[in-house]
This record gives sequence, structure tokens and C-alpha cells, in this order.
Amino acid sequence: MRLTRVTLLLITLVMALGFYQLTHHLLDDVEPQVLQATEEVMVDVAQLFAEMAEQQLSSGKLNPEELRQLFYQARQRSIDIMIFDHRKNSMGLNFYITNNKGIVIFDSDGGKREGENYINKRDVFLTLQGQYGARSTREDEQNSSSSIMYVGAPVGQSSAPLGVVTVFKKQLDALPMIMERRKTILQSVISIATGILLLIAAVFSWVYQPIGILTEYARAIEQGQRPPKPKLGAGREVNSLFNALETMRHALEGKRYAEHYTQTLTHEMKSPIAAIRGAAELLQEEMPAQHRARFLDNISAETSRAERLMNRLMELSTMEGKSHLDEAKTIDFSSIVQRAIQHAQPMASIRNVTLSSELPSSELLVTGDAFVLRSAVTNLLENAIDFSPEGASVIVTLYLQQSQAILQIDDQGPGIPEYALGKIFDRFFSLRHHQNGRKGTGLGLNLVKEAADLHKGTITLQNRPDIGARAEFRIPIAQ
Repeated sequence: MRLTRVTLLLITLVMALGFYQLTHHLLDDVEPQVLQATEEVMVDVAQLFAEMAEQQLSSGKLNPEELRQLFYQARQRSIDIMIFDHRKNSMGLNFYITNNKGIVIFDSDGGKREGENYINKRDVFLTLQGQYGARSTREDEQNSSSSIMYVGAPVGQSSAPLGVVTVFKKQLDALPMIMERRKTILQSVISIATGILLLIAAVFSWVYQPIGILTEYARAIEQGQRPPKPKLGAGREVNSLFNALETMRHALEGKRYAEHYTQTLTHEMKSPIAAIRGAAELLQEEMPAQHRARFLDNISAETSRAERLMNRLMELSTMEGKSHLDEAKTIDFSSIVQRAIQHAQPMASIRNVTLSSELPSSELLVTGDAFVLRSAVTNLLENAIDFSPEGASVIVTLYLQQSQAILQIDDQGPGIPEYALGKIFDRFFSLRHHQNGRKGTGLGLNLVKEAADLHKGTITLQNRPDIGARAEFRIPIAQ
């Protein structure tokens, strides 16, 4: 499910980036496209005015007042037109005429340009050179909305024009159309993107979310929990999958536990049995006494290993079959630790390891199962002794802190390798012991973890800053 969510997130991000790029491109293109369309119309109008001016200039009868009156009357006409979503109610087009020297001889915009020399203006200069003359100039350099578009057309032959007619129009007149177009584009893109996002959300809600819930339910079953039936919703296809899984679970539940431990015991017993058989076969042959003693030691060690494996499996099976403590009682945890230390003392003496303890003088009462707690403490002590070198010390400390009984066991062994820290409590995970080089059963620390869980506590095993490792077992005190 995590991969599915990441995939959906990546798809959403890619789509969002695509929509952003598309929107940015469309919005950037709106203004140039509108202005290009406007310029094209202005070119046609300029050609028309140039033809009219040619007739008057060639006959020497150019009458500025007549042209000015014509534009005045045109502006007085009532205009109220809807061009798509844009309302037009005034005329925004003007023009001026220059002679072949660039002097303005007529200006429809109140005559304010008449008499000025425009020979250096691009629209006039390029047109007089027989080229397409156009420019866009701001009336106020600090105001981008004050730009005016100018389009020139030659009066007479383009090779030797009598003058230039320039049509001009404020870009601000086209701004409403640009804004309306951008608004339409944004609304369309937002609508499409929203629809796609809703579709993705629907797919996730109706397909992936129930599958995720069902996956978590299956994981809880796998971990030995008893979760309630998940709410998947009515009429969903995953209900069929859930019903099939439930049927299969009920069919296998009775056999799974026995099969699991049968397989485990069979697998783990292969190694000591094979070692004992091999040593026994070799002992039937003639060999020096020291070799015979070594093989006898091997038989003894493997027999002990098999016995410990059987005992640990029995203890672990007792704990794993419980979701809670059947008969929790108020007990003195301090006395349990003291008895576990006494039980581990012979093993420590054989390994030449010193056991020292710091226990509270008064009772430290907890609610729990004495057998389970004694097994957990014993396994922690044996683990510390197994990994301690000769002459080392194992220090056991028990104290009360913030309504918790805390048991700390410090050893002076090699510590825990970095790769093993995350799986030290996994079933059948084991490291080689310091003295004999053999691996343990891999069940002791897993048993301790089960004991901590049953008592609503925690167990941690970490390397100490100087040397060795520290096991810390915490359980709540009796209320």
C-alpha cells in the first residue's frame, strides 16, 4: 500500500506539474495572440487610409479639417456591441499622416502630433524605406499599460512613397478581452484538474483504501492479534476477498499453531541430533583418549543444547498462546529477581563470571505471572553470562522509576553488532557465544519480549558506551 500511495502521489505531482506548464503556456500566449489579431486588422485599416490619403496628396487637396470632422462624427456614434464576452462602447482607433520628410501633416487624435518630425519613428522610417513599419511605445515609461500599437502603410508606391499613414491603438483597449480569455482558460483548467483529482480520490477511496484496511487486518491476524471485522463498506468487491480470507483463516487456525511448532522443533533439532550421531559413530572407532573426551564433550554440549531448546520452546509456546495473563497476581518482583540470580549462580561460576546485584531493600510489587517473569529474568541473566568473557562481571540492578519497575543487566561482553540491533528479539535469531563459539537457541530473548508484552512492559538491549551491553526490562508496578 505504501508503494501504491507513493505512486498515486507521484502521478498527482506529475499531473499538477503538467497542468501548471499547460496553464502557464496558454496564459502567456493569450496576450500575444490577441495583439497579433489586433495588429492584423490595423494593417488592413492602414492600407485603406493610405489609399484615401494617396488620392488627396497626389491632387494636393489634403484637407485635415475634413478628416478631423469625419473622425469626430464617427466618435459621436453610439456603440454598444458585445464581442463574445467583451462589451465595446467606444471607438479606439486613430491615425496620423506624415509627408515623405516624416513631418506629421494630420493627426486624428486632436491634432496634437501635427508639425512634429517622426522620421526617426520605426513606423515612419521603415515604411519610407519600403519595409513594414510598426512599433509599440509607452506614453508613460513607468506604466506598462500605457503602450500604444502603431502600424504604418506607404502613401503611393512603396518604393517612392508620398508619405506614411500610421494607424495607432492603445493596447489597453484589448486588455478586457485578454483578461476574459485568461479567466476562461483558468476556469477550464481548474475544472479539468479538479475532475481528475476527484477521480483519483474516488479510485483511492473505493479500491485502494479498502485493500489497505484489509491488509492491516491480515497483518494483525498474522501477529496473533484478534482484531474486529474491518468496515469495508457495502457492495464493494473487496468484501468477497475478505470473506474468502476469513473462511481460509478459520479453516487453518486450528492447525497452524501445532504445525508451526512441529516444523520449528524439527528444523532446530536437526543440528544437535546430527552432531550427536556423528560423535557417537566416531566413538565406536579406536582413537586416542583425548579425542574420545572431546567427542564426549560434544555429545554433552549438544544434548544440553537440545534440552534447552525443548525447554525454551515449551515456555515460549505457553506465552504465545496467550493474549493476556490468565491469573495475574500481585507479586514481589525483587524476590523473583533474587531467585533468578541464585538459579544462574552455578552457570556463572562455571564460566568464571561474577554476578553482583543492587536490589531494593523493600518489596517492589508488580501485577503479573511469577513463572513468566522468572523465565524472562533467567533468560536475560543466562544471555549476559553466555556472552561474557572469563573474569568479567554481570551487574544486576533493580529500581523504581515513575511507576515502573526497571531491571537493568549490564555485561562486559563484546556488545551487539550494528547489523543485529534491529532483529535481536526475533525468533531463532542468535549470535555466537563468546566462549564456545556456538550459537544459542535464538528463543531466549524472544521469550523475554513475549513476557514484556504480556505485562504491558518493554524490553531493550543496547550497547553500553564503554564496553558490553545493557538489557533493560520495564513493567508497571501494582496499583
